[in-house]
Amino acid sequence: MSQVHILAARSPISFESELVSCSSTISTSISISFNDKTTNTLLDRFISTPVTHDTTPAIDDGRDEFAVPGLPPVHYGHIDTHLRNGVMKAAELAADGEPDAEKAFFVADLSYVYSQHLRWKRLLPEIEPFYAVKCNPDPYVLRLLKALGTGFDCASNGEISQVLSLGVDPSRVIFANPCKATSFVRQSAKAGVEMMTFDNTDELYKIARAHPGAKLVVRILTDDSKSLCRLGLKYGAPLVTVPALLAKAKELDLNVIGVSFHVGSGCYDTAAYVDAIARARAAFDMGKAAGYDFTLLDVGGGFEDATFERAASILKEALDAHFPCRDKMRIIAEPGRYYVSKAFSLAVNVIARRAPPGLEGGGEDSEEADPEQPSVMYYINDGVYGAFNCIMFDHQTPQPYVLCLNGSFHVPASVDMCAASVWGPTCDSIDVVCPVTRLPRTLQVGDWLAFENMGAYTVCAASQFNGFALSNAVYTTGGGVGSAEVRRLLRGSALA
Repeated sequence: MSQVHILAARSPISFESELVSCSSTISTSISISFNDKTTNTLLDRFISTPVTHDTTPAIDDGRDEFAVPGLPPVHYGHIDTHLRNGVMKAAELAADGEPDAEKAFFVADLSYVYSQHLRWKRLLPEIEPFYAVKCNPDPYVLRLLKALGTGFDCASNGEISQVLSLGVDPSRVIFANPCKATSFVRQSAKAGVEMMTFDNTDELYKIARAHPGAKLVVRILTDDSKSLCRLGLKYGAPLVTVPALLAKAKELDLNVIGVSFHVGSGCYDTAAYVDAIARARAAFDMGKAAGYDFTLLDVGGGFEDATFERAASILKEALDAHFPCRDKMRIIAEPGRYYVSKAFSLAVNVIARRAPPGLEGGGEDSEEADPEQPSVMYYINDGVYGAFNCIMFDHQTPQPYVLCLNGSFHVPASVDMCAASVWGPTCDSIDVVCPVTRLPRTLQVGDWLAFENMGAYTVCAASQFNGFALSNAVYTTGGGVGSAEVRRLLRGSALA
């Protein structure tokens, strides 16, 4: 059974000072209440002391607020600060009678994306990252990665258009979908996107008609049995079929420049890269036999934050073993969740509660019939049809921590816990976020929960089923040394 994580500072910061720097209207108090009887007094408790700011122009030290035209503002400060600010803003909106005042919201720390890129360049300097847009096509994430010089792995005409609209050069895009609509192939030719993958003969005929000048990459099948999402069930040519595919490409006078593979999204066995590189070596040799001189190797995605150091080490060892001479060889990869998973957190409001009669009061004296079975059902304002679609589509098991309990951000370590389940807001019984977890016995309607690691395959696949709106994002560049650099890159990207 999973345990709830009680909110604690995740870096040595002072929340009081950051609250001052991030809001011109909210005071530094952190004790709040959302009960109907006290809603009208919220502003007296939290915004009675306006905060003034020095507006003297100065060199950007990473603390000023700015925005790219057409997008929300980018703030400064730790992600926890903005989770709390969002809760207090919801209280303010509720006091004003705003509909959906307690709407769930993301907080995105763009400095995390930046730090992950620096980490990639340090550990895999030879491999160019082509960010998998499908993972999270957030406009600020894409702008930052463009400014950092990454390429982009696109799977559709829509993703290609989104990336190119930012000013990305078409040479920095790979159309990494082995089975594309003919119209998409034709549009790629018009847009100047030349690199694209294939894994079957029909795709070669299609490309020969619609984009004969394409630079093709044969997608080979690898062992992805140790990954969360097994892409090999859908894509990848078995090695035994590669010689015939290359012979057909030669017959159609198509230019095949290299090999790609994907060990599966969310690969938790880094040894899978060893087998994949060995298969890629065999495919390179097949290309030589077919009359091609391959110059590109695409090692795909599957990179996990927790195992990245190990994966990088294994990749380098495998490349040295199978491709010792790489002077004229370009190596790219397709990381997605590696960049964004931990960059986004989600705050949700408890909108309803169901409990047996003995637990309705929520008091500490309430007893559970079975302490290991959920005795209380909590309903939150985002679910599996929204940001938590990662549960169904990406095999994730998100767990909450308490953001606000009974009007306070302080949750005592001694708080009494009980087994509970957490449900989304739709009128569908499959909309369950946590079948079993442990939450404070005194958690009530109006309290707030938060979920970490919500940046990968969440909002990108969210729907508005049942009329529920998508959760919006609040952006920050963090409070660390990279904040000013992230802002500089984003500003430069907006002006380019």
